[in-house]
Amino acid sequence: MANPNINIDLNEWFEKAQEQFRGLNPNEPGQWPLLPKVTAFVAAACFVVFLGWYLLLSAQAEELQAERDKENQLKSDYQAKVVQAVNLGELRKQLVQVGEYVKQLEKQLPGKAEMAALLSDINQAGLGRGLDFDLFRPGQVDVKEYYAELPIAIRVTGRYHDIGAFTGDIANLSRIVTLHNLNIGSSTGKDSSGTLFMEATARTYRYLDSAEIDAARAEQQKKAGGK
Repeated sequence: MANPNINIDLNEWFEKAQEQFRGLNPNEPGQWPLLPKVTAFVAAACFVVFLGWYLLLSAQAEELQAERDKENQLKSDYQAKVVQAVNLGELRKQLVQVGEYVKQLEKQLPGKAEMAALLSDINQAGLGRGLDFDLFRPGQVDVKEYYAELPIAIRVTGRYHDIGAFTGDIANLSRIVTLHNLNIGSSTGKDSSGTLFMEATARTYRYLDSAEIDAARAEQQKKAGGK
């Protein structure tokens, strides 16, 4: 059974506490009763703690999170490097294989001195199939970063199967030659029954020597500097 004296004492204490908060002058807090002073002090202390956390600890928390994110990235980089270290022998073998493949491709590109022989091979491939060259005109050399490209405008006339065999011979040359913009139609000249013409642009490629590579890089740097 509850003691009525305790309830009476509590009610009396709450009434006295409420009485201390009545009629407070905000301009003179030093004259407030004890309970409002303690309450105001606790509230001010909480506000100062919250403000300090917001201004200082929140910035440090952001830095800590950034460092944690950096740690995850470093772990990923470390794991990737461990995998590379484990596969270092295999990677070296692949590097050697790639180097050999590049050398094979370079062998398919003639040098400047071999271009005349390559043009002769293209011409002989057509003549060997009984085709007539109505046009065989090399164009302007287009110098790239590591190679040069030479377009050749050609027009040949002959029988259908001979023209097809000629394109196959071009594809089977030891040097790289590609055919572009093919146009095939019936020949309209005299004694042209059963003959066709083929117009195309043959593109041959050659590698650049060291002097040409340096000149091409200098030209690219000059263009980049002028932008």
